[in-house]
Amino acid sequence: MQAAVRDIEYEELRAFEGRAAAEAGRGKDPVNAPMIRHWCEAMGDSNPAYAGADPVAPATMLQVWTMGGLSGHDGRSSAYDELFALLDGAGYTSVVATDCEQEYVRALRPGDEITFDAVIESVSERKTTKLGTGHFVTTRMDIHAGGALAGTHRFRILKYAPAQRKPGPQAEAKPESKGKRPRPVVNRDNAEFWEGVAGHRLLIQRCGGCGTPRFPWLPGCNACGSPEWDTVEASGAGTVYSYVVMHHPPFPAFDPPYAVGLVELAEGVRIVSNVVGVPYDKVRIGMPVRLEFLRVDADVELPVFRADVGGVEGADSVGDVGGAGGAGDAGGGG
Repeated sequence: MQAAVRDIEYEELRAFEGRAAAEAGRGKDPVNAPMIRHWCEAMGDSNPAYAGADPVAPATMLQVWTMGGLSGHDGRSSAYDELFALLDGAGYTSVVATDCEQEYVRALRPGDEITFDAVIESVSERKTTKLGTGHFVTTRMDIHAGGALAGTHRFRILKYAPAQRKPGPQAEAKPESKGKRPRPVVNRDNAEFWEGVAGHRLLIQRCGGCGTPRFPWLPGCNACGSPEWDTVEASGAGTVYSYVVMHHPPFPAFDPPYAVGLVELAEGVRIVSNVVGVPYDKVRIGMPVRLEFLRVDADVELPVFRADVGGVEGADSVGDVGGAGGAGDAGGGG
């Protein structure tokens, strides 16, 4: 059952297409080496192009240079607020980001001054999704450096009225009716990884040029750019490098709260996955873990990591601890 909403004439929504969302925006900081260094450290990207005497910024930092921080930006137009007010008034009060697309025109270097303009590129007709019914809104931002186009960032959100569950016994989900886990995204770049998982082997790519291990799976090496690679099988030993506890949003296949761990393997790469065998509030950074494979339904197994529970209060009291969704995309993809 869907929440009650009011239909909006599509032509009324389309009237917003092409209207400015932001004009003559300016980046709060020029492109700079410290932010590039912090980004590369966080991403584990050691490409020499991003350091040295004449570095470039990683292309995927494009949006970083336009962010306004907690204080926001001046120059935002009224069109975006008017569109959101219209959708809110019709009952589409929730919002979720769905995807973004970036196009790169030129490399950015320290000292480049960033300016940008944004436009409401499209508003979809009414769509029904598993989250609920609403409209997709796509904003395009054109980012310039020194007056020349450096790249384009498209950001898409769904403004929707959340689907409502029927009251009564049906709302009490039984294990067999909880819903399926999200399917892993399998493509030509990571198919071999998932074949390994099916055989209870966690495979890591190793660059054929410089020997650097990498994870998630990619079509080329971040360190040297070589497209050549082979695989090594992980020993299964690792430690919790970081973790978060998920409370929202709720999904039928998971029982929040649960911990999503970033596990550093003995081979020097990191993987997002379940930490099992301890309650979510007992997971700790530095906790040793060991690889195992968890069958989540008839056709999907996922790599997870069982904590070394010696001395951990409450260990093994909750089994799978609800399960994190991170492992479902562990193989990455190009």
